[in-house]
Formats: sequence, structure tokens, C-alpha cells
Amino acid sequence: MESNRLQKINRLILKELSEIFLLETKKMHGVLISVTQVRVTPDLGIAHAYLSFFPSTKGKELFDNINGNIKQIRFELGKRVGKQLRVVPNLVFYLDDSLDYLENIDNLLKD
Repeated sequence: MESNRLQKINRLILKELSEIFLLETKKMHGVLISVTQVRVTPDLGIAHAYLSFFPSTKGKELFDNINGNIKQIRFELGKRVGKQLRVVPNLVFYLDDSLDYLENIDNLLKD
């Protein structure tokens, strides 16, 4: 079970990463990146962030681009949460394909 402190840090990082990706995707029309979940390790060293992409056809390309720019994203996150957190956690991104999975199940049930 997570402590209140970890839950607050998870929400803070989720909010700030969402805003960072929102600002970056405004430059690319028709693309949406949402952060579905963030889990920080108890030692606050690593933040596991789950990303969902729309349209999902561009997901792999965008995911590779994000993983190539982790240092820059962590720097932007550090500028935003530097006053609240002593150490900015390292970021690890995962592809959240749960929406595609739900859509596939929905299509199978319609048949």
C-alpha cells in the first residue's frame, strides 16, 4: 500500500508530465499523448509513467521519440517540480495500450 506522500508525488508528476506533453503536442496537429498512470518507487529514484497515444497508429514512432528525449523531458519536469521535490526521479516510460485492447474486445463482442 502506498503512503499519502507517494500518492501525492505520483499525482504531481502525472499532472506535470501531462502538461509537458500537452504543450509539445500542440505543435503537432492531430496528435494526443496522455499520461494514464505514474508510479514512483518508494525511494523516489524512479518514476514509471504509462503513456497512451491517439491516433494509436503513430504510437510506436512517438514512443521511440519520447524515449530518445528522456533527459530533456526530465529537465523540463525538474524545472516544474524543483521546489516541491528534492530529487527529480529518473523517468521510465511504458506504452499503455489498454484502450486498443478494449476496442479489440468491443469489436469481437459485436461480431
